[in-house]
Amino acid sequence: MIHYFAENLWQLWALLAVICLVLELTSGDFFIMCFSIGAVCSAVASVFGLSFYGGLAVFSVTSILSLFFVRPSVVKYLHRNEDRRLSNADALIGREGKVSESIEAAGYGRVAIDGDDWKAVSVDGIHINKGEKVRVVELNSIIVTVEKV
Repeated sequence: MIHYFAENLWQLWALLAVICLVLELTSGDFFIMCFSIGAVCSAVASVFGLSFYGGLAVFSVTSILSLFFVRPSVVKYLHRNEDRRLSNADALIGREGKVSESIEAAGYGRVAIDGDDWKAVSVDGIHINKGEKVRVVELNSIIVTVEKV
């Protein structure tokens, strides 16, 4: 088997490229994709008879070059319309949910938003009944401030 891969080294590099592509699907930040680009370049070089160590050098150089030159351009292109990317809890602001436990006047209750249950207060300090639709207007630690929709 080692003899087979020595004669068909391009297949080993192609396999590495596919593995890197699959791993990139789990991360999504175009970092591992740069190694896939390096593996594809090494596979092409191996087809033309480059040795394993030559392929390793091509892999290293093209991976590093794509990290510094290709990745920034692609990331900028993919996120061109996003001034500030919201993540996790910050993305809750503006979302709508349903009151799962009545929010008492000047007290607390609970709101279900996208499958998660949050401790909530109303923006005006008014009572909101269970089952009513609300919108998140503010987030303080783990407590969301909501208003009726």
